[in-house]
Amino acid sequence: MAIDWDHIGQVAFDRHVEALLHRMYDGMAIAVNGRGGDQGIDIRVSTDAGLRIFQLKYHPDGFPGSYRGRRTAIKKSFLRAMQHEPVEWTLVVPCTLTESERSFVEKLAVGRTAKVSVMDRPALDNGFADHPSLEASFTRDQAREAARDFGRERALLADGEDLVERVRALGGRADNIDPDWTWDFQRRGDTVIQTLRAQHALAHEVSPVRLSLRTRPEAMDAGLTAAFTRALGFGTAEEVELPPEAVASLAVDGPEWLSKTVSDVRVIWQPVLDAVRSDTGAEIEFRDAEGMLTGRYAGRLIAQRSGELGASVEADIHGARLQMLVPFDESVEGRLRYSFDLDGREPAEAVKVLRLYQRILRGGSFRITIADTCVGSGELAARGTEEDNAEVEKLLLYLSDLEVVQHHCESYFPAPLAYSGAERIDLRIARLLVGGRCVAYRSARTVTITLNGLDSPVLRTVLGAQPQCLRFTHPDYEVSVGGHTLNIGPVHLFHTRVTADNGQQAIAALGAGRAADMEVVFRPEDGEHFRLYLADAPDDSRPLVPVPLGLPGYTDPR
Repeated sequence: MAIDWDHIGQVAFDRHVEALLHRMYDGMAIAVNGRGGDQGIDIRVSTDAGLRIFQLKYHPDGFPGSYRGRRTAIKKSFLRAMQHEPVEWTLVVPCTLTESERSFVEKLAVGRTAKVSVMDRPALDNGFADHPSLEASFTRDQAREAARDFGRERALLADGEDLVERVRALGGRADNIDPDWTWDFQRRGDTVIQTLRAQHALAHEVSPVRLSLRTRPEAMDAGLTAAFTRALGFGTAEEVELPPEAVASLAVDGPEWLSKTVSDVRVIWQPVLDAVRSDTGAEIEFRDAEGMLTGRYAGRLIAQRSGELGASVEADIHGARLQMLVPFDESVEGRLRYSFDLDGREPAEAVKVLRLYQRILRGGSFRITIADTCVGSGELAARGTEEDNAEVEKLLLYLSDLEVVQHHCESYFPAPLAYSGAERIDLRIARLLVGGRCVAYRSARTVTITLNGLDSPVLRTVLGAQPQCLRFTHPDYEVSVGGHTLNIGPVHLFHTRVTADNGQQAIAALGAGRAADMEVVFRPEDGEHFRLYLADAPDDSRPLVPVPLGLPGYTDPR
């Protein structure tokens, strides 16, 4: 019978691996007692080639990228081990590594002389297969339990309806354990999940259950520590997961049948959200150094809770999440967090979200009110770098342009956040045209027309050597952004000093009666571009002088 690596626990796992390495290295393997700090060594083996270090991590479900704390702990152990200058460092885990996990371990060796290797589940199974007597000593109790339960398992699985009745009866027995508390349970594969449930509304008063959690701060990265502090210290409504290596112990204090202390356990903190009326208003306002109001953003309350260190307020502001932590200690400054996602938002909404973010980057005095009652205020330090602020301004200009053009075309869709440089320039041109402005059109250094063969004095003047004022009309000017097409309407393309590249040839062709289907290229003088303006724009008596686009990094055409 194979060793059940998924369920043996950290202590048994360590004992199994230690015994296996003693057999593999004929007594040269030495387990290090970690109570005084293992310095990155769980088991050390002195070989002819030099010191080999084995680091044991009981992660039956691996250490994927989403478990940042586990990867951080592994890297810390590796770096501590490197101080001993081993020839090889081996990570021992009870799972089969994924490509991502194996790649993470292999990258630890970059820039190091020490070899890095992994002893995962297949290697462990092969190792015990080479030492069958050792494997038998560890699986003897497991086999005895399987033999004892075999008859009951066969009876339970003999009939589907019998399974339901037996589970229901087992639930009834669980309800009879205690008058105040009971276990609800479910099976997912080989995992049985137990959920403690109160049997009446006053169970927590009649028979309180308390949890005492001791953590290992050294196994928690900065992000996990901050989330843990927010959740338990301020009661924020967020899920926090502590991996086994970050949990020193979890003690349950309550009825005798329930009380126990466990280690090697993953703790998932899932606070129950308080019911909040959906129409409860929340508002944040900003003031300058003189106390004058400079901005106000309204939304709705999501949650208002408290913990050991202070209170927390979370609000929805235009679809973004605002979180304020207010310490009970007034000498400690409050903190404000703002998270948002612009994906799927129409430009007008995205602008409001980004404006608030810009306010927070600038810093300054703020105040938050819930249902017209102030719940906290403070001073925000300016956090945005020049690059941050420039990037926000760039995005705000894009969203503002898109909002104006969408309104003009009566065509609304979420703002595409990925677009090409050409799309951005064309959108800016469209916004200026909609606003009644004239621009130098980057795509029109020349205009080509085809003659129909008819001659006239006016045409000969246009084709002559003297520059002329010409205007061409396009009935449907369109721009595309992120796969969406916006029709701006008819536009005029013009310039006050235009000559024809092949004007003399065209005049000669007219005189000879051979001008039909001949192409003539018109070009503004001095290398300038044609000008563009909206045909339906109201006449404001301003001269048709091209305005700059005002896009960072873009050189306006002449």
